[in-house]
Amino acid sequence: MKWILIAMLAVMAAPQVARAAAPVFSILPDGSSVTFRVKASTPIQGRFDRWKSSLTFTSADASTGVLAVDIDATSVDTGSGIKDGTLKSDKFFDVKNHPAITFRSTKISQTGPDTFTVTGNLTIRGVSKPETLALKANRTGSGGQVTGTMTFNRKDFGMVGGVPLVKIADSVDVIVSLKAKRVSGPPVGVKS
Repeated sequence: MKWILIAMLAVMAAPQVARAAAPVFSILPDGSSVTFRVKASTPIQGRFDRWKSSLTFTSADASTGVLAVDIDATSVDTGSGIKDGTLKSDKFFDVKNHPAITFRSTKISQTGPDTFTVTGNLTIRGVSKPETLALKANRTGSGGQVTGTMTFNRKDFGMVGGVPLVKIADSVDVIVSLKAKRVSGPPVGVKS
């Protein structure tokens, strides 16, 4: 009976040991941003003022990371009330019916000493499609800046509208810049 109790305690403690070996990061809002740009006869670029992100790992191996970004589409800000209103309309983001834009990574692959390809599911207007984010990590001490760009076709997500007298490209670039700080666990293992 004593050995069964010891074995049960060892099994119960194992997840705690595994969790302790995984890096834990906090994304700092100051120094972080989610912006976008679209080629058009009148350039369209802006940012989202309300969003949150997390970067979690199950071990120190970078490939076990999961990047999640949740954007409040109603917080789009181009500096123009007219453009913002058009982007919030049912022609584009349709914020009345779909106020959230999300990205959930499904795979992180290291492509260089400080570069990564992050494959995941992007959801806009309730439509989910696999997309890829190319990331560069600038590590400093217990954290650093992670910056990446994703390019997608807006029409794939039902954003088929236009703006009178403005020719808008189909490609949209989303730029994610995240300031991360490791709050516990070991550093993320990367290949040099």
